[in-house]
Amino acid sequence: MAQWLVKAIIYLLIAMMALLVALVAFYWAPDRSVAELKQWQLPNSEFIDVQGMQAHVVRSDKCDVYRSQTTIDKAVNTGASLPEALVLLHGTSASLHTWQGWTKALSANYCVVSMDLPGFGLTGPYTDATTKYSSANYAKFVMQVLDHLNLNQVTKVTLAGNSLGGKVAWRTAALYPERIDKLILVDAVGYPATPKQVPMGFKLAKYPALTPILTRILPRDVVKKSVLSVYADDSKVDEALVDRYYDLTLRQGNRQALNRRLQETDSTSNQAQIKKLNLPTLIIWGVQDDLIPVENATLFHKDIANSQLKIFDNLGHVPHEEDPIATVNVVKDFLAQTE
Repeated sequence: MAQWLVKAIIYLLIAMMALLVALVAFYWAPDRSVAELKQWQLPNSEFIDVQGMQAHVVRSDKCDVYRSQTTIDKAVNTGASLPEALVLLHGTSASLHTWQGWTKALSANYCVVSMDLPGFGLTGPYTDATTKYSSANYAKFVMQVLDHLNLNQVTKVTLAGNSLGGKVAWRTAALYPERIDKLILVDAVGYPATPKQVPMGFKLAKYPALTPILTRILPRDVVKKSVLSVYADDSKVDEALVDRYYDLTLRQGNRQALNRRLQETDSTSNQAQIKKLNLPTLIIWGVQDDLIPVENATLFHKDIANSQLKIFDNLGHVPHEEDPIATVNVVKDFLAQTE
């Protein structure tokens, strides 16, 4: 090989290394502690011990009656009815904040509980590094949160979930049928799907070789494009919304947990459990969902006998967040019909 060619290759490699170092330096984004992310705690935020994690949970005022056995007994002894409980589960890379619109609209009449699932939000990753981010383990986590909040005192609860949270919701109903009264599935995972568009962060996280880099850098523009990809109306994605997704992704351990979750495979045989569900179910879907096609909504509707389907033509993968007013009105009707 000619000497000039060898030098050219060496110079090219040096230039590429320099560029890589510059990119890492420019997008360097170290993990942040929960204390450093305190701005994302809500006035009614709580941290409860679940499986050694400090799980971030929010519950509405109507849940106060469940705060102790004493208050529960007092309500029962005075003939007061215990408020119906509605539990909200977010999707991948989201957090309990995604439900704030629904929570505001429903808290006057229901005990509304939302939580950051393991690996997301302020809860952070499983403390046991061997625990898989499977729907069965998430269902177990949800049950333990409800037990901690004394919601095992309710005969059953209504469980709502979006995307990953939707799968956790129906899997929980399948695994713990004695605890779940109704389901609300919002653009839920459950059937095979070929996405029209996959968030950039999800694409990158699937490559194990990139993990050492991706857990140390985080281009904000990648987060913004990921949020834009799950909304139908780009004008609703403002900088404050992007800040929330960006900051909570930086929570210590969340990026590593996301890489693990996307590389682990959850059994596809679980799909058979959907047909065995026998409880009132509301299915909400955005036609503009580029991640899970609206055709999957009809599959849920067909396989769950006691189900209702509501389609929103102008919404995307997170309709509850993109238009909380329109979607929660459907929820109110469903809850009223099934009381």
